[in-house]
Amino acid sequence: MGIGATAGVVAVGGLALSARASSSGTSPSAGSDLGALTFDPDAYTELTTTVTDTAGTEHSVTYHFWKAITYVAKPVDEKYQSLNVSVPVKVDGTAVDASDAPILFANSVGGYMPSSVADATGIGGGSGGPMGGGGAPSGSAAPTAAPSPSASNATGNTNPTGGALSTNQLLALAAGYVVVEPGARGRTLKNSAGEYYGVAPAAIVDLKAAVRYVRANKGRVPGNTDRIVSAGTSAGGALSSLLGASGDSPIYASYLKEIGAADASDAIFATGAWCPITDLEHADGSYEWNWGTNATSAGTVVDQTVSKELRAQFAEYQATLKLKGLRGFGTLTARNYDEYLVKQYLEPSATTYLAALSDSARATYLAANTFITWKNGKASFSWADFLTHVGARKKNVPSFDAFDLSTGENNEFGAGTTIARHFTAYGQKNDTTGLTNKRLDSDIPELLRLMNPMYHLVDKPNSGRSKHWWIRLGTKDSDTSLTVSANLAAAAAGLGDDVNHLYYWDQGHGANTDPGDFIQWIAKVTGHKAAK
Repeated sequence: MGIGATAGVVAVGGLALSARASSSGTSPSAGSDLGALTFDPDAYTELTTTVTDTAGTEHSVTYHFWKAITYVAKPVDEKYQSLNVSVPVKVDGTAVDASDAPILFANSVGGYMPSSVADATGIGGGSGGPMGGGGAPSGSAAPTAAPSPSASNATGNTNPTGGALSTNQLLALAAGYVVVEPGARGRTLKNSAGEYYGVAPAAIVDLKAAVRYVRANKGRVPGNTDRIVSAGTSAGGALSSLLGASGDSPIYASYLKEIGAADASDAIFATGAWCPITDLEHADGSYEWNWGTNATSAGTVVDQTVSKELRAQFAEYQATLKLKGLRGFGTLTARNYDEYLVKQYLEPSATTYLAALSDSARATYLAANTFITWKNGKASFSWADFLTHVGARKKNVPSFDAFDLSTGENNEFGAGTTIARHFTAYGQKNDTTGLTNKRLDSDIPELLRLMNPMYHLVDKPNSGRSKHWWIRLGTKDSDTSLTVSANLAAAAAGLGDDVNHLYYWDQGHGANTDPGDFIQWIAKVTGHKAAK
């Protein structure tokens, strides 16, 4: 939603967040040299918006808005390699000094699709890729019989980028924070020669370049550039996690140099990730471990031979991680992960949900969901009953590296004029499109390292990573496995990082039911006092 353009209401997780904005003129430009990656502090438009907080109170926020600033010296596509900056100057009539405020770095990527802020008319107006339906790459198909990879196969049925993150951005602005909204290239972009120029690792390289731009302009861009907090949902959540895990990693150096990124740090202070679609090379196995026995929405059971083989792969992978569960649970394995999820996340999530209901509403819910035992103010249930409660799985098997190269993730690992490729040995071996090569392309291992935060947390623990993590997932989100975010949290916690991770009860993909808590968390971890 373009806040500067129109009035409206967004309902997210039960939060009604209204916004209406008006322009009050443009500051004279100081004639900055954006080609040299110099931020012009005077090239803003002053806007006023009304934000309704989580308690239902309206706040009038006046802010300075910088639109579509190209953040690299040698852009491949300026429409996507640009960012917006919003800085509050007045909240409810009181002047706000945001010169040392935290910076919320909120991407709007969905489905690993292109994300642009070029047409935004105010905060929260970036356009991410669709989360479901359509979105297939245009032009010719892959050089096989593969269906065109779709956005829905990548991430699910709804577009959280216009909800969860715009809520975070507006609430952050009202709290006195600076908000940076970066665009990024995505997997469907294709040039006149038919070459895909937004596939892996373009999106993470772009986000790193945007962070470098902000940090290189310390003292020009308002806000504390040492207190950058990223945020993203779904594929955007994966990229936010990767951004946090891979800060200043040298493996991106050549890619950043190629696009003319600023010579500055790309490390961030804290990471916010909602339902991250990540750890892609192990996503098929983890998905089958979690949802393998659940029927599809059509009532059919997926190929159980394939499902079982993938579950075995997950068990092997999980054993190699040697991750310890939170709160002294012990080493996480395929055999005990169900118990861990139930005790560490699912029962506490259900308990929080039920405790917040009125007595009558709770009784009604429990009567409709008899698998839950409610005793002494706590919910308990079995893993098997939980799976039955969730119901239909959203994806086929394999869910990410499809045998027919039909998923968005297959497209994310495309190269040159090839629209989609396999990125797991299992997918390549069982290809159904007629490929004669049964071995992965030689560049795939490097691309997987570039795209997976677990590489930077487990394989090669990165000292430049974010040390604060906010991770969220809906309990009914079968766009991914519940183990993915739990592994991410366990890996970060195992390195001594501060991890705030929970699951939203009965929520699906893209849920964000505690945005106010996220804003307060930013204040806590950064040591900043939010505007009242």
